[in-house]
Amino acid sequence: MNIRVGQGYDVHQLKEGHPFWLGGIQIDHTHGAVGHSDADVLIHVICDALLGAANLRDIGFHFSDKDAQYKGIDSKILLKKTLELIRDKGYEVGNIDTTVCLQAPKLNPYIPDIKTCLAGVIGTDMDNISVKATTTEKLGFVGRKEGVSAYATVLIYKK
Repeated sequence: MNIRVGQGYDVHQLKEGHPFWLGGIQIDHTHGAVGHSDADVLIHVICDALLGAANLRDIGFHFSDKDAQYKGIDSKILLKKTLELIRDKGYEVGNIDTTVCLQAPKLNPYIPDIKTCLAGVIGTDMDNISVKATTTEKLGFVGRKEGVSAYATVLIYKK
């Protein structure tokens, strides 16, 4: 079996009054992530990890923030396009392991909905997607509630 592993990392600034999208769902919060698209940091790291695993460069290469067609785009669309790219090379998603670093809000109540959403977009079982959340114990830009960061590791395999 031909398997490959990829990893992703992303950061977005948080600002008051912006919508907060994470893992394809909107979370009610006073602050949301800022970005060219909907700034869904979790989907962005998953895309980066998948693209890296398939040796297809990164999310910025395929979906440039200089390209007007991606302004405000729903990141679920970017994930679908990423899946098309890796599937065109004959790969399928094995599993995805993610960690979101965010001081507030607490994400635990939202994780089942995030996993359901991601599994639906990817076309896989929820058991193949892990979403973990942590704070930075009030340290750094995450701890000061200035931003959100996320990490992803993925396994893909040749069909």
